[in-house]
Order: sequence, then C-alpha cells, then structure tokens
Amino acid sequence: MGGGQLRQFQEGGRQRDVQLNLVDPGTYVKWDKVDPAELFSQGPTEKKEANPKVNMEKFLQVCGPSQGTGVPGAVEGRGRDYIVLWLDCDKEGKNICFKSRDETPCPFLPMEALSKGASQSVLDLLNNVEMESAKTAITPPGLAVDKALALEIFTEKANRNPTMVKNFLTYCLQMPEEDRLRLLCYILDTDFSESLIPLCIYMINLAEHQLRDKDVGASTAMPCIHVDLPAPQKLLARLLVLLASPYKFKGQGIAILKLLWILSQSIAPSMADVWELEIPLLIQYLAGHTKFSWSQNTWEDKLVRFLESSLKKTQGLNWSMWLSKELSHQLDSFHSPTPEKAFLYRALGVSLATGLDADKVEVLLLELLDRTDFSNFVDREGVVLACGLCAQGQVLTVLRVFREIEKRIQESQPSWQISIWQRDQSRWREGLQAVLMEVYGCVASYCHPQMLRSLVESPIATQIVQHYSSSCQDFSLKLAFLKSVIQLASALQRVENMEDFQFGLKGTVTGIIMVCVDMTAEVLSVALASDRGSRSQDLVQNMGPVVIKVADQGQGLKEILQAEPAERLGSTLRTMALYALIHLSKLKPFYSVEEKDALMDIGLHSLISIVPPEEENDSIKKLYTDAMRTLAQLMENLMHWEQYPMMLQGMVQLLEKWILSEKDWEREKALNLCLGVMQTYVRSVGVCNPLKLEHFGTLAGLIAPCTCDPHERIRVASIDVLSSLLDLHACQTSSLAGTSKKEELLVCKEDLGSGNSERIFGASARISKLVCVAFSCEEMVSLTRKLCKNMGARDLQHDKASVTWIDTFLQMRVKELEDKVAEILSTILDRLRRVDHPEVRRHLIEGILLLAHHHQDAVLTLLLMQPLPMESYLTEVWLAVLEDMRFARTILHALVGRLQCPFSTHTNAMSKTDICRPVTVDPLMLVCTIHLLMKKMDQDDSLTDLLPEVVYTLLLQFGSSPWLEAVSPDQKMWHLVYSGAVPRDINLQRAVIKCIKSLLLRVKREGLMTSLEEQDTWRRLLENSTSFLEGIALLTRLCLTNMGSHHRQQLSQLVLKGMDSDVLTCRMISTAMCVELMRSPILQQGKLLKPALLLLESGVDYEDEVLRVFSVRALGNMAHGAPKKVRKYRKRLLKKFVCCLREPSSIYVASEGMASLTKILPELREWDLGSTFDTISRQCRTFFDSENELLRQNAFVLFGKLAGVVRITKRHLFKREVKKAWVPLMLHCLDPCACTAKACMETISHCLRFRGFSGLEMVHGQSSACMEDGTFFLWTTCELLTQTKPAAIYDLFLETIHYVESSSSLVRIAACKLTGIILDRMPVRYLQKLDFLELRNKFQELQLDEADGMLSAALNTLGILEECSQHGLSAHQE
Repeated sequence: MGGGQLRQFQEGGRQRDVQLNLVDPGTYVKWDKVDPAELFSQGPTEKKEANPKVNMEKFLQVCGPSQGTGVPGAVEGRGRDYIVLWLDCDKEGKNICFKSRDETPCPFLPMEALSKGASQSVLDLLNNVEMESAKTAITPPGLAVDKALALEIFTEKANRNPTMVKNFLTYCLQMPEEDRLRLLCYILDTDFSESLIPLCIYMINLAEHQLRDKDVGASTAMPCIHVDLPAPQKLLARLLVLLASPYKFKGQGIAILKLLWILSQSIAPSMADVWELEIPLLIQYLAGHTKFSWSQNTWEDKLVRFLESSLKKTQGLNWSMWLSKELSHQLDSFHSPTPEKAFLYRALGVSLATGLDADKVEVLLLELLDRTDFSNFVDREGVVLACGLCAQGQVLTVLRVFREIEKRIQESQPSWQISIWQRDQSRWREGLQAVLMEVYGCVASYCHPQMLRSLVESPIATQIVQHYSSSCQDFSLKLAFLKSVIQLASALQRVENMEDFQFGLKGTVTGIIMVCVDMTAEVLSVALASDRGSRSQDLVQNMGPVVIKVADQGQGLKEILQAEPAERLGSTLRTMALYALIHLSKLKPFYSVEEKDALMDIGLHSLISIVPPEEENDSIKKLYTDAMRTLAQLMENLMHWEQYPMMLQGMVQLLEKWILSEKDWEREKALNLCLGVMQTYVRSVGVCNPLKLEHFGTLAGLIAPCTCDPHERIRVASIDVLSSLLDLHACQTSSLAGTSKKEELLVCKEDLGSGNSERIFGASARISKLVCVAFSCEEMVSLTRKLCKNMGARDLQHDKASVTWIDTFLQMRVKELEDKVAEILSTILDRLRRVDHPEVRRHLIEGILLLAHHHQDAVLTLLLMQPLPMESYLTEVWLAVLEDMRFARTILHALVGRLQCPFSTHTNAMSKTDICRPVTVDPLMLVCTIHLLMKKMDQDDSLTDLLPEVVYTLLLQFGSSPWLEAVSPDQKMWHLVYSGAVPRDINLQRAVIKCIKSLLLRVKREGLMTSLEEQDTWRRLLENSTSFLEGIALLTRLCLTNMGSHHRQQLSQLVLKGMDSDVLTCRMISTAMCVELMRSPILQQGKLLKPALLLLESGVDYEDEVLRVFSVRALGNMAHGAPKKVRKYRKRLLKKFVCCLREPSSIYVASEGMASLTKILPELREWDLGSTFDTISRQCRTFFDSENELLRQNAFVLFGKLAGVVRITKRHLFKREVKKAWVPLMLHCLDPCACTAKACMETISHCLRFRGFSGLEMVHGQSSACMEDGTFFLWTTCELLTQTKPAAIYDLFLETIHYVESSSSLVRIAACKLTGIILDRMPVRYLQKLDFLELRNKFQELQLDEADGMLSAALNTLGILEECSQHGLSAHQE
C-alpha cells in the first residue's frame, strides 16, 4: 500500500536499499473474497519488507557501539555511533524513520547537540575526501556521499538554528586562512545551491571579524575583503545564475548580492565602482518585493543591465571571454526548464557580445551548438537568444558561424562537430533548421540598425525563406518561420531613415504566411480564382517556387490541419501569422488594395469560424483572445496604412459573409471587427477622405437587421456600429449629431439589451427613424437595396427587422423618392420573388402599395415591365390593390390610360416618363393585368361606366403589335425566361378577346355576348390582318345596339379622339369603328358629325390605303346615319369621292369611292352634282373594262345610279355617255362574275331610255328570267332591236367587232360571244354587207388564243358565221 527507501551509508561507500510496505493480513489478500466496505474499517495491518533477503531489520538491531550478535550482516553495522537516514519528505519516509528508531539500539541525537567537536568532524571529513580524491583519478562513490553529508548538515543548521551556525562560523573564523578558503571553494563547487546562504553569512561574519580585529570604525557601506579567490569568473558566473531565482530560498538573493558587494575587489576591481552603485539598487528592489509580487522578467532585465555595465568596465581585458566560458560550463549544472538556465543563456549572449576576439567567440558558439539538444524547446530558445544577444557586438561572427553550419547541412557531412548527426539525422536536421530561422530573426532583432540595413535581405531574409522552403514545413517549423519574420519586420521598423527602403522579399514571405494560415492549398487556389482572386496574380508570382512547393507538399498542410482545425484554436500559429502580416504591412512596398483584401479574407477565414472556448479553459481562452485581438489589429493596421474609403468598403464586404452567418459567435465577432474598423476609420481618416454617401446606406443596411438578432451581445454590438456610422456621417456632412439623438440611441441600446421581443423591434424601428432623418434619399435607397439583398440570408427575425426598416423609410420619405422609385421597386420586387414567409411578403407588398399611392405612374411602369406569364408574387401585388376598392378603380383607370397612351399624341408630354411610357410598357401585360383586376374585383362593384372606354381601348390593341403569324416580343421574352412551348394565351389579340368577354360578363351583357358569338365576331377578329377591321366594325355595330345613349356618346367621343391620333393603327381602328358610328344617328345627335366629317376628310387624304378606304366608307355611310346632312355637305363629299375616282394607283380606294357615291346619290338632285356629274360618268366608264371585279361592279352600279339622277339638265350629256358605254355594258352582261353581270344588266335597263329603247325597258321589266342570265338578256335585247331598230343592230355589230382585238381576255371572249348573238339576230339585208371571209379569218385566229373559254366562244361564233354566210348567199341569189 505504500513504501519508501532506507539507505545506509558506510565509510567504504557501500549502501543498502530497502523498501518497506504496509500490507493487509492474509484474510484481506484476495480481493474477490472480501467486502470492499471492510477495507475502510479499522482492521489490523502489518509492516513487512518488500525484499526479505535484505534483512534490514536484523541489520538495524545489531548496529550500535561494539555490539554484534553474530547475525548475518552484523559486521556491517558493528562499531557505528550514528546512522544517517536519507528519506523522502513524505509519509513513507516518516514511517521508515519511526520503524528504524524502534528497531535500532543506536541513539537518535537532536541537531542542537552538534558541538565544536562535530564541526571539527565535518572538517576532518572534508580533509579525508580531499586526500582520497588526490590518491585516485576517479572519485569513489563514497566521496560524493560524504560531501553531500557535510553540506546537508551545514544547510540544515543554517535554516533551522542560526545561533548554532553563528557558533560554527565563529569556530571557522579561528581556523587558518587556508582552511577557510578551501572550505569556501569546496562549497562553491557543489551542486547544492542551498549552501550558498550559510556561505554568504560566513563571509559576512568573516568580514566583520576582520574589521573588529583591525578596530575599524562602523561604516554605512558594506565592507569589502581582499582574498585570493581562484577563478573569479567562475564565482561571478555561479552567483549570477543563482541570482536568477532570488526568492528560491529565504534571503538568497540579498545574501548573494551582499557577498558580491563584499568580494567586488577580489572578483574584479574594475567593476567595484559599478557594483558600488548598482548592487544597492538591486538589494532595494528585492527588499521591496516578495516571491509573490516580484516580476521574473523585470528582475532578469535588471541583472542583464548589471552585467552589461560591469563588462563595459573590463574593455581591453579578456575578462568577458573567461566569463563566457564559465557561463557555458554552468549550463550543464541545470536542467530545463529552470529560471537559472534561461538566464544563463541571456548572460552568455551578453558576455559574448562584449568579447574582443571573434575567433574565440566563434569557438564558443560552436561548442554551445555542439552540446545543445535542439529537440528541447527551452534549450533551443536559449541558444537562439544567446546568439541574438551575441549579435549586438558580433553580428558578422554569428552569421559566419551559421553560414558554416548551413553549408555542412547542405553537404550532409556528419563529420563536423555538432553531435546531432550521431542521432536521428532527419529529426534533428529539422530542429536545427528551426533554430537557424529563429537565430536569423533574433539576430535581426538585436543587430545594430546600421548593420541590419545591409544584411536584412541577404543573408538574413533569404536564409529564413530558404530554410523554410527546404524543410518539411511541419508545425514547429511554421512557428519558427513566423517568429523569425515577426522579429525581422519589427527590427526593420525600428531602423531610422528607412523611407527609401524596399523589402524585396516581402511578396515571397507574405505568400508563405498565407499558405501557413490557410487551411489547405486548395482553399488558396479557389480564393485566387474567385472575384477577388485577381488580387494575387502578382502575389503568386512573387511567392515564386516556394508557394508551389508548399502547396505540393501535403504532409505539412495535413499536420497543420490536425494541429489547427478550423473550428478550434490549438496553438499560436494563426495569431503569429496575423501578427507577422501586421508588421509586414508597415514595410515598403505597401500592399495593394487587392492584396489587402486577400490577406483579410484569409485572416477572417482562419479565425472567425473558431468556436469561443469555454469559460473554465483559461489557456485556450487566452489563445482565443489574443488571436481575435491580433485580427482586429491587422484590420485596423491595414486601414491605417491605406486610408481610402474603398478599403473600408472592402473590409465590410469581407465581413458581410460572417455578419450574415447562421452561427451567433461568427456574427458577434464580425460585428466587433466591423466596429473596430469603423472607429479606426473615424480616427485616422475623418473628413479629409470622405466616404461616398451611398456607402453609408450600404453599411447601415448590412448592420440594421442585427438590431433584432436573438443574441443580446450581437444586438448591442450592432447599435454601437450604427452609432459610430452616424457619427461619421454627421462629421462628414457637417451636420449636428444632437444630444437628443445620442440619448435616444442610449435608450434604444437599453431596450435592445432586454429580452422582450416587442421592445427589441420597437427600438429597432426608432433607430431606423434616426437613420432615416440623418441620411439622404440616395443613402436610404442604397440602404433599402442592401436590406432586400440580404433578406432570406438568415432567419425570420432578420427578415422582419429588414422590412421594419424598409417600411419606416418609405413612410417617412416616400414623397421625396420621385427619381428613385424605379430602383427601390425593382429591389423590392426582386426580393419578393424569393421570400416565402407570408408576414415578410405582406410588409413588402405594403411598401409597394405605399409607393403606388404617391408615385403611381412609376410603380405601374415597373410592374408592367415584368415578363409573362405573370408570376405568383406579381399576382399577389395586384390582388392586394383590390383591398382598397377606390384605389383599385384608380389603378384600373390608369391601366386603361396606359393602353391608350401609345395611340395618343404626346405634344403635351410633361416628363421623360410620359415620353418613354409607350416604349417601356408591354400592352399584353397591361391587358392581362386589366383582366385580372376585373375578374377578381368585388361583384358588388359595377364596371358599367367603364364599358365604352375599356372596350374601345382593348380594340385598339389589335393594331398595336404584329399579327398572329409574327413572333411578338412577349413570346421572345417567354423563350428567354421559360422553356417549353409558348401557351396559346400568350398573344395580345387573344388576350384582348378574353378580356372583352370577361368585361361583358362582368357588366351582365349576356345578350351582346350571344350576338357576338352568332355573328362569328371573334373569328373575324383573329382570322387575319385584313378581316380584323371588319370584325372591329361588326363588334362596334353590336355594341352600339346594346349600349345606352350615354355609353354610345362616350364611345363616339373616344373614337373621334382616336381618329385624331398620330398613330396609324389607332386611326385605322377608330375609323373602322366610325364607319358604324356614321351609319347611326348618334353623331348627329351628339353634334359630332362635323368633327367626324373633318377627321374623315383628312383620312381620305392620308397615304395609307386602308385608312382611306375606311374613311371613304364612313363618309358614304353618312347617307344612312344623317341623310338630311348629305346635301349640306355635298360639295365636300363629292370632292373627296371624285378624288378617289381619279386615283389610278389604288383600285380599292376608287372602288370604295364609287360605292360611297352610290350611297349618297339618292339623297342628291341633278343640280346638286354640278360639274362633278360629267367627271363621275366619265370615270365610271374607265372602270368598265377593269380587271378587278369589285371595281367593275361598283362602276356599273354607280353608272346606273347616275342614270336615275339625270333629269333634264344632264340628259343630253348623259345620253352621249350612255352611247359610248353601250357596247361595254352589253359585253359585261356576259361577265364571269355573276354580281358584275347582274349589275351591268340593271344598269342597261336604267340606260335604255337614253338610247330611245323604251320598249326594251318595258320588256326587261316584265321578264325576271331576262335579268338572271346575261346571254338570254343579250338574245332578248338583240331580238327586240332587230324588230324595232334593225339599223341599230348593224351599228352594234360594227362597234362590237372592234372589241375582239381588246387587250383584256374577258372583253375578247365577251365580244366574241356578243358577235355571234348579233349575227344570229341580224337582218339579211345587213348580212349582205358583211365580209364573211375576213370575219372567218379573224375568228379562226381567235381559236389560237390561250385565254380560257376563248376557243369555245370562237368556234360557236364561227358556226353562227357559217350559217349567216349561207343564209346571206341564198338570199342574194334569190
């Protein structure tokens, strides 16, 4: 159960070890047989030797004066007066002590019984040790034991019984000088530092004794003695090292300092003056502190300065080299880590720096490196520090030593003096490379500034990079590299007059650090390939092959991954890397903005994701705190050295990812860093380099949602950032911050610190009002854009805070946003498309409606510019409009006005929006929106008052885009946004019809709907680009039939307004509708006839053929709608119609003109026509032989109407016209177009009276069959002419035969047929006048005509001709 060791010492040096155990009796030996509870009871125990063969108990029993019992081993203990026990100071040792006292007969004497005889015995023991040491080269083990025994007695008595020590020292003073010095030297040579305290006391008493003997008076100064001490450097080295722990034993430091003060003349007389001044100050420091209040570093610094001052007094002597050797020898006396050994390295470096012999310094350095274990971190750090301190006076020597070492490393020669090559070569090689890097950094740190400038790049920086790139780059090497870089950069900053210095290896060193900090080489490559990756193409080139090598060697990165995972902090690696970047950023050439972004990006990625350590883990917590402080310092330092607003903006952009993180600790750290950057910017830049105004809004928009964060610290940090931002804004814009604003922010901060959700959101809203008052509209727009952009990046609470700020801004500043509406609304719509939560969507929609109330045109324009088909978020916005019915009707009126806008004249446009509106608004989107609103509008609300305007506006859309065969812009947009086939409804014409149907159903016009279906109106509208105008006219006719007088009047006004438009399609559609309005009396009733007449006259003169046709038709319909007004406006009407007849290029205009003349002639009298009668009649005859059927038909009808108008005045004139037109009229009775032939026959019937054929008129009127068949009509006519006027039939033949040679195939065929009919009915006497041979030849030639029907007509006529020829020949013979 427990034990200790008992050791017995003999003069012969033999020893015996024993271990004593406390065990349980046999009953409790087997653990599985005993109840565990019994083991804790007060059961019996036995003490037994662990090794019974030692027989220690019997050995102790025979120890005593001349007592021996014959027991084996008694010989060893016989005749001894004392037994000395060396025991551990614990319970086991105490147990052995009492056991030995019980078993041995030797008395145990108290230490106070030690007398002069005992002291003399100690001295005799020392004499014997020296004599034995002189006899043998190797000290027997017993000598070390005796020396230890003497020192133990001496030290024990010094600590426990000062009186006895004083008596002992008094006795020593009576000894000869030789014995006293021998005792002193012997004690100083031991490893037991406790003996120094009584030694110092002895020396002090010795000095006092000498003074009393010489009757020297008292003095305030410490007396000095002159003794010939061997190796004063050894004594000084020993005492200095022990001074490193002045409180290790009570009074140790002060005693040693007093001893040095006493021995100053003996150790180094040249230092006595310095010691006279310095040592009292050191004593004063120690006396004023305790081991709990003193500072190890401060004390060591004082000792180093004391040593430096002392060594300066020995210049010209070799004193410092001897001291260096002694200090170097002292290194083996202490184990690492101890304060004494750490100070030894410092003292060694200082003493070497003051050495005058560079060769000896080099030798000592090589010896130091030879026996140093570089795997021991403390020893390695000590060697580095010693070399660095040595560089204060021997920089070239230090560099030469390490260049030699590097050369041997490269050559891999194990023959050189460093013993590491006798061990694991690769492991120790890496350790030595780490030392070399640290040495170069330390050398740069302690080197003289003027020397550093010439040595910094070569060899110092070059060798640091070289050693790192040629190593395995494990964790310890990374730390060594970073430490050396920090020391090098810090040293360069301390050098004066370095304005023109450019650190050439800055890019290479930075590249290595970036790889060290970054988690993998792949992350670095991805970062370089990103948007900010262009920042470092130059940087990568500057990194050179070092970075490539680091990236290729995955082993080092794997180790760093294992040692430094991203989620926690296990070492100071990342902190040191960032600290190194801080110092490098201060050196020229300075980093560019892109490079700074890259450094910041990697720094943030390396630290900000780390989970904060737990409260009880103090070490990791300190690492974490230091790392975050260093990161903040790096950001502030970069800001300090690049005082540009874009740098602030870039840093905030880098932090944005973390501010929007889902992890609370990342958000908190990002906000704290942002606050630090903001405060640094305010302090360093101020108003001298102002931030752009839109950047204020962007920054505020990023931070604003954090005011409602679930975590209190984040909310408080966010308001601190906003407060700092407002202060910067006030400073930059020269506006007053105001006490009330600051007080309000404090109140808001207090509310944000509470856990009440309502108070938090209320405080956030109040903060938004303060920001809104301070910021301009441009800044608030950028704030809104940022809020919408980040919406959805986190949780619901974040989004609610965002919409709260947006609502506050719109409510306060909506009237000032005339030029910013489009930008704000686009941002809100883009975010509305992606937000899912109903409450957030509702807030955004309310913001849109608020904008629409104050900036209706701009909001509608942007809403209507969205692509089709209408997405759900847009439908939701339109449906929200319907919640306010008055506002919904306003919006509907505006939408209808937008549809009319492209067809209206913009001569009075007042703004750029009005001018661009027809181009930017999609009519299909307008129609779909109107349809949606009408469909979803409340059934109680009536749209009857909107019927004329909506119908007219919708009909205008038939001419606003290409027809069905063309691909509309909406269809093109469909293919850009969606995949798959275009829906059938994605067409403007179909959407218009669908909207009209919905409207008619909405206003309960079922009868009109039925009429439209029965008349096949929809098909006409959709059939083609020609028939849709006829369909529009038909729809207008039916609407006028089913509308009230008020609606008809309203529609008339709209149509007349459209006829006055500059847009051709609008005029065409309005004129097509006016055709039906002119047919009804509504225009006359509404006193709109004259304006309509003027507009139609201008339409007749327009260059577009379709518009002219409908204008002429509308003018002709005046005979139906206002017949009594025809005579009033006859001159204007006749003028326009006659102009149409004279139009040679447009047969449709001429045809419509004749049709319109036909309509108005019944309302006129002969004298009303005036001189136009002759023109009309002549122009009609010119169209008789036209190739166009409609033109021929209208010409014949008009000619017949003229015949009905003629009375007395124009009878003679018209008679001539009829005579000229008689043959063409007869010919076209055989027209292939039945309508034309019928019209021709009716015209002939009206004109017979002008030819004197009144009897024919009576016959034609009585025979209906005659008017149905043109051939029969001609046979009848010729038969009657033969009977009544035979000469007329011969004249008709002579005129008809000339038409056989007409250029028109229809005329030739008709002339051929009419010739046969005339020949068949011609009297014989007139047949004899004909030249049948010539006629036969002519008709035979017609057989060769390729026109359809000519061959049969010619053969038929030839047959009749042969019959007539024979009949005429027989009559002639008779």
